[in-house]
Amino acid sequence: MEKQRDNLRDHMTDLELIFTMLGEASTTEIARNRDALEFDENLDAAIEGGAVAGNARKDLERKSGKRVSTRENFKVIPEARKRKIGTDRVED
Repeated sequence: MEKQRDNLRDHMTDLELIFTMLGEASTTEIARNRDALEFDENLDAAIEGGAVAGNARKDLERKSGKRVSTRENFKVIPEARKRKIGTDRVED
């Protein structure tokens, strides 16, 4: 049987996906505009790109009165499967 791989994004709401993509796109744009080549330069761009998305999320939460990230889409992994993760025999 083929191993089932869950993609984290499959369990995200539309808004969680949007803010994740905003952080990624912001980080990429900042790094490109600064010609970031070294690890530290890219780390700084990642922190700032994440802050852009984080600030946007917090602003939406304040204005909408609702949290963007909730436990309602949390996927529970059965204990037996947790123990098997990392082996070649994970089956569902």
